[in-house]
Amino acid sequence: MSERSERDPDTLLITLTGKDRPGVTSAVFATLARAEVHVVDLEQIVLRGRLVLGVLVTSPEGPAALDALGEAVEATASELGMSVEIERGTGDTGRRSPQRAHVTVLGTPLTAGAMAAVAARIAEAGANIDRIQRMARYPVTAIDLHVSGAAPDDLRTTLSVEAAAQGIDLAVQPANLLRRGMRLIVMDVDSTLIQGEVIEMIAAHAGCEAEVAEVTERAMRGELDFAESLRSRVALLEGVPESALEEVYQQIVVNPGARTMVRTLRRLGYRFAIVSGGFTQITDRLAADLGIHYARANTLEIVDGRLTGRVVGEIVDRAGKARALREFAADIGVPQAATVAIGDGANDLDMLAAAGLGIAYNARPVVQEAADTAVNVPYLDAIMYLLGISREEIEAADAEAGIVTPAPPLPRA
Repeated sequence: MSERSERDPDTLLITLTGKDRPGVTSAVFATLARAEVHVVDLEQIVLRGRLVLGVLVTSPEGPAALDALGEAVEATASELGMSVEIERGTGDTGRRSPQRAHVTVLGTPLTAGAMAAVAARIAEAGANIDRIQRMARYPVTAIDLHVSGAAPDDLRTTLSVEAAAQGIDLAVQPANLLRRGMRLIVMDVDSTLIQGEVIEMIAAHAGCEAEVAEVTERAMRGELDFAESLRSRVALLEGVPESALEEVYQQIVVNPGARTMVRTLRRLGYRFAIVSGGFTQITDRLAADLGIHYARANTLEIVDGRLTGRVVGEIVDRAGKARALREFAADIGVPQAATVAIGDGANDLDMLAAAGLGIAYNARPVVQEAADTAVNVPYLDAIMYLLGISREEIEAADAEAGIVTPAPPLPRA
């Protein structure tokens, strides 16, 4: 065995840039094939019709063969109207650290200054950006950075501060197989899956909407015990006719992007659950309408066609939401690490902590501070970008099914 074969081979990094068109990659590899080199690494991107192709190959033996390959590659690049750079090195310098993460950045808009700040923080952490991929260009800009050389937890702590300073959303997740596997998505309902709070909509029929809204807001900020606040609010609903629940259901507005998210992820085998401090009379219908697999909420007591001002059974409170997530995951047969929880209020905190990825969606400050990441754009399907699914992939899947998916409408003021 030769000395060369006992160590990493000498390599050449060949980088071509220029206008993209069919046949570029095949022409380059036809040239490399004649030199009988081996491909060590390869990456190609196209941005606005401009191609960047990087190929790391073994270097041919001897100066003459090396010069011949260089001349052949340059001639091919010239014929293609492209620029080429050839850099000689030793070994595969592209080997990545075992500590790898996906850093997903969302902005409306996403400014160059914000990206510069994020990149600087990554560099300060001793990490490297190996690849950058656009996930969406509308209605938000979403960019996924493949980062190596720093622990995901450390990156999350460092970058969350910068995200707040720049007014952008940012998520850090380990680059592992869980991101690609089937997962369970568990969502809060009021002000997360739908706009507004159902209990306040019911309270409007009792003439006490403002009073109920004040208590709801304090409970969502974590200032009141949720179970006690729920009982006190429901007590104010005594006497409301059962027919009001039908009116409330017809008034519900699902948040922009919710149907797209459920439809797309169901195609990939994901399972969905809604866990709510609201009421089964609404959530069960909502789950059936959207194709959601599991639903858990409180049940309003109704006697002789009217609300009694009481709930039936155990209240789904902060601890109950986390318990539901664990039970649904066990029923499906996925580990808790493969769950995603989405919520906005203090009663969602235990559920967000129990999930593999806890997302604060347009949430109160106490929730944003505790969650793994915060999403503050008004489109629920933006969460799919955190899962590695691009808008182009979403639209292509919908097109195959005959569904047109325009940009989600702006949310109501």
